[in-house]
Amino acid sequence: MSIDSSISPANFLGFLSLLAYILTLLPSSLRIGFPVFKKAKFIANLLKYRRQLGILAFLVALVHVVLIVIKRNVDLFDLQTYSISVEGTASLIIFALLAFTSNDWSVKKLKKNWRRLHQLTYTAIFFLFWHIQEKMSGHWNLLTPVELICMTAIIALFLKRRWIEYQKQYYQQAKK
Repeated sequence: MSIDSSISPANFLGFLSLLAYILTLLPSSLRIGFPVFKKAKFIANLLKYRRQLGILAFLVALVHVVLIVIKRNVDLFDLQTYSISVEGTASLIIFALLAFTSNDWSVKKLKKNWRRLHQLTYTAIFFLFWHIQEKMSGHWNLLTPVELICMTAIIALFLKRRWIEYQKQYYQQAKK
């Protein structure tokens, strides 16, 4: 497999969106997976600006989609269009829901459901990994390996976090 050295603006924006998204996931996963990071300044800053980073990730992803639609002359009124990129469409829908509810008003109105809704961000991890693999299969550019390595690392970090949370919950229930 050869790697194309040219990177389209759409692919570059997809990469930037992915980086912004990963930055939203890092604080909680690093704090739980590696407690030494709990008080790190960069984690505190990422937590402070998590909503803004998430909205930025969505907006950049939206421009990524618009450029792809224009480049490929995609018919958005044809339902088959959405089956071509199920994983990309699902990711965009999740990001839209998260972006539109990333505000204090939504937190207040949705209460516990807000937290449940925002758990969808962890589903998006897997959709995005699938999206990158599916769409870049056979025609990688210089960013593709970086994206796949970053996604693999964030998935591993997320799984480590979930394992730690599961063990903690299991041991708490065993004590009862």
